[in-house]
Amino acid sequence: MLLSILFSSLLTHCRFILYQTLTMWPPEVRGDLRDAVRAKHEGDYRKSEQYFHRAWNTIRTLPIESLGSQPYLKLTGMALAFADVLELSNKQQRAYEVYVHALELLQQDDVKAMLTGPERLRAVAISSKLGELAKDLKKHKTEEEKWRVWAVEELLRIVKSPSKDDAGENVDYSHQGSFNLPLLALPSWVSKTDIGAPLEALGSFYAEAGRLDFAMPLYLQAISLLIPPAPKKSTPEDRCRGAQLMGNLSEMIMRRPPSPDTLHQAEAWASQALAVTKKARAESSKPIDPCEEVYAAALFNLATFRNMAGDRNVARNLYRDGLEQARSIGLSEGVVEASRALHHLDMGESEPGQK
Repeated sequence: MLLSILFSSLLTHCRFILYQTLTMWPPEVRGDLRDAVRAKHEGDYRKSEQYFHRAWNTIRTLPIESLGSQPYLKLTGMALAFADVLELSNKQQRAYEVYVHALELLQQDDVKAMLTGPERLRAVAISSKLGELAKDLKKHKTEEEKWRVWAVEELLRIVKSPSKDDAGENVDYSHQGSFNLPLLALPSWVSKTDIGAPLEALGSFYAEAGRLDFAMPLYLQAISLLIPPAPKKSTPEDRCRGAQLMGNLSEMIMRRPPSPDTLHQAEAWASQALAVTKKARAESSKPIDPCEEVYAAALFNLATFRNMAGDRNVARNLYRDGLEQARSIGLSEGVVEASRALHHLDMGESEPGQK
C-alpha cells in the first residue's frame, strides 16, 4: 500500500514538472514534450509514446547543465512519464527497460557524488518500482529481490549520510543472516512514506518467500516509523498503515512451529492492531478508507485468536462487529469470511486459522 502511494506521488510530481511552462526544458525537446502530453491527455497513447520516445532519446544527448538545478530529477522525470505511457499501453516490459535505464543513469559513479537528496530518493523510488514490475512480469525472484534490497540499502545510506558529499558506507544486507536496521533519524526532506514503502515492500517479498528472519525486522522498522514512540506523533492514516503491518506481523508469527508462546505473541500483535486502529478512527474527523478496511480485518483476526483460545463469547462479538464493519464499507470478502466464521461458531466448530 505504501509503495503504491509513493510511486503515485512521484508520477504526479513528474507530470507537474512536464505540465509546467515548457520554457524550463531545453528547446530541443519542448515540441515533442508538448505533443506527448497533449496526445496522452487525449488518450492517444501510441502517439504519446512516439513523442516521449523521441524526447527521451534527445534529452540524453544534451549536456546535463542544460537542465538547470537538480537536473536528474528532470531527466528521470521524463523517463518516468515515458514509462507511464508504456504501462498504459500494456507494454510493461518496455516500461521496465526504461525504468532500468533511468536508474542506471543515477547509479553511475561519476553521477552519484553529484546527486542531491531528492535525486537520491528518486533512485530509491525507481528501484522500488522495478521490484514491483519484476514481480508483475514474473521475472526470477532474484531480479525482484535485487531491486527491493538496493532501495532499502540506498535509503539507509541516505539517512546515515544526508550530505551529498558523503556517499555513506556500503552495506550489503541481502547476504546477512538477518536485517539489523538502525533507528532512523530522518532528514527533513525524507518522509515516512519514502522510507516505509521500500521497507514494507522488501518485508512482503521475504514474507512471501518464507524468509521470516528477514521479513520481521523490516516490518518492525516500518511500524516504528509509522507509529513512533511518544512524544512524537503521527497521523491517523499512518497509524492505520502501521496497524495493518501489525496484522501482517501477527500472521507471520503464526507460520512458526505452534507453541503457546507463538500464539501469545501473534495475538498480542493482533490485539495491538485493533487498539491502534480504534484510536486512530476515534481521532479522525472523517472516515479514512484504509483505516476502515484495516479495522474490519483487525476485528476478524482478533476474533479468530479468541475463538482458538475457546473464548467464544468474545469471539462471537468481535466477528459480529467485523461483519457489521465489512457490510458498512462494502467489503464483500470480509462479509463472507465473518459470516462463515459466525456460522462455524454457532455450529460448535472452531475456525482453523487467521484471515
